[in-house]
Amino acid sequence: MNVSIDLSWKPHLQPEFEKPYFQQLTQFVKQEYQQHTCFPKGKDIFAAFDHCPFQDVKVVIIGQDPYHGPNQANGLCFSVKDNIPHPPSLVNIFKEIKVDVEQPYPKSGNLERWAQQGVLLLNATLTVRAHEAGSHQKKGWEQFTDAVIETVSSKQEGIVFLLWGGFAKKKSTLINKTKHHILTSGHPSPLSANRGLWFGNQHFSKTNALLGQMGKKLISW
Repeated sequence: MNVSIDLSWKPHLQPEFEKPYFQQLTQFVKQEYQQHTCFPKGKDIFAAFDHCPFQDVKVVIIGQDPYHGPNQANGLCFSVKDNIPHPPSLVNIFKEIKVDVEQPYPKSGNLERWAQQGVLLLNATLTVRAHEAGSHQKKGWEQFTDAVIETVSSKQEGIVFLLWGGFAKKKSTLINKTKHHILTSGHPSPLSANRGLWFGNQHFSKTNALLGQMGKKLISW
């Protein structure tokens, strides 16, 4: 099955594309996009991979679902398109960055700039029906993105995985802890952040410290 995804990922993920579950998933997604408004746009479904080639991955951030409001989702977890108001979780991410690495709060919530530096911004589910959070969960996307995490874990070394919140933390079972670094904290959503589980985690400076120790170029957050 030919999937429109960055060529660097194809040899690693092609076995998944050939499996029956992925072909069923493809049919489901095509039907949903024909019958309903869905996000992100079709060309952006695999944007996390297109902006971050396999060999360039240094950091993995795991989200859950794309944003389901108009013009928000751009295929990268926590990211929104230029000129779109920042959702609450993204606001809290930028607030933590401002304190942690003393970067000014950015105008744009588009995180393509991170992806192009080697940050794989991976949602567990890559599509969603408009205004219906979780509407495309348990259709096969999670099986695919779990395989992505396992592939990165098995074929790469020294990746920094940032697992925010209970859902993301469960993905730690897919990661080889002797080869990689895992940083965990509460989710940046207001519910978690306001309970003291997000702010002060210093994940951005800690990530750069780990990258520096491995001789890798630091991320400009």
